[in-house]
Amino acid sequence: MRLADFDLILSKIVETYPHVSDINLTVGRPLQVESYGNLVPIQLNLASKVLTPFQTEVIALNLLRSDRYRLQTLLKEGSCDFSHALPGKVRFRVNIFSQRSNYSIVMRKLPVEIPTVEQLGLPLVLKKMAQEKNGIIFFTGGTGTGKTTSLAAILNEINEHFPLHIITLEDPVELVHPHRKATFNQRELGTDFDTFANGLRAALRQAPKVILVGEIRDRQTMEIALTASETGHVVFSTLHTIDATQTLNRILGFFDQAEERQIRIRLAGALRWVVSQRLVPRIDKGRLAVMEILVNSLRIQDLILNGETEDKTFYEVIETSPTLGCQSFDQDIIDKFEQGQISEETAILYASKRAIVQRGLDQIKSRRGEKTTNIEGLSLDQEYGQKR
Repeated sequence: MRLADFDLILSKIVETYPHVSDINLTVGRPLQVESYGNLVPIQLNLASKVLTPFQTEVIALNLLRSDRYRLQTLLKEGSCDFSHALPGKVRFRVNIFSQRSNYSIVMRKLPVEIPTVEQLGLPLVLKKMAQEKNGIIFFTGGTGTGKTTSLAAILNEINEHFPLHIITLEDPVELVHPHRKATFNQRELGTDFDTFANGLRAALRQAPKVILVGEIRDRQTMEIALTASETGHVVFSTLHTIDATQTLNRILGFFDQAEERQIRIRLAGALRWVVSQRLVPRIDKGRLAVMEILVNSLRIQDLILNGETEDKTFYEVIETSPTLGCQSFDQDIIDKFEQGQISEETAILYASKRAIVQRGLDQIKSRRGEKTTNIEGLSLDQEYGQKR
């Protein structure tokens, strides 16, 4: 299959399934799209109803377009990332990977237009991040939870209001920012720099005010990112952690135990925000983001420096600091339920502490006059304990 033919298929898929998030090509299965979190098969006019090893390999090689760096990465590491665009229509982040001696392809659809905080329905406190002048800000969550999109919305906020130089280091470049008030230089791993650490080290000599590091994967990159945040830069980055507590533990885990005290001191001074995301199903189809937001404060600095104790935890500080802009996953989930955006079942399923969320849901249902239990028909046993 020629690339032009495959691009035509992609165009028809995007037109037919406007809410598609991913396109999945796996040997032994039909071409599938992920819509609202579920895989849906698509039948193509091919000799076989399922994809063959030859078909996925030909599509993979056509997408790579003789890119020597990506080919070497795929052969050496077993997978590679890059972007693919249908001009004027849509862009995809592509991952090709080897499995059981065959090639599979997953294509994540990217928005063409840069979204705003309001359009995404994100907490307006995120706009404060666009006003930071130094420090490091982490967005965390699993793959496909919307970290890149949320970061793009914040960079767009900077672009709309501040004449700054912004450098992004990405793998690959996903959302292309136009020059408005800010000046963007977007660099891609493998094409414009060889490693995140080297790209970040070079960025310090390129006079940016804001640096986006697509992902921090090793100790060297983390150390340079901390240095950049301590020398008058705002550094945005992502980590694959599920909440603020795990994020801080992951950062400390990059370094040796002998360095822990020094890193705790540096992190307490450099950290500005940690935002963790999860995507949950909406009642009216689609998905929406629930967020845990940690803002650095004196109490947070104390926990970073001295660690958590039984009666002092990051969760407790986040829960009790809404005036600073903090919120826990559980608080956001309860709010989304109260607004009628998610079901009770979804709220319990995605909660961090289910007992706390269940209590919050029961309070909301009680205020609405709804039942909070299915237990009915109870009565006192008047004869209990009496002699027969």
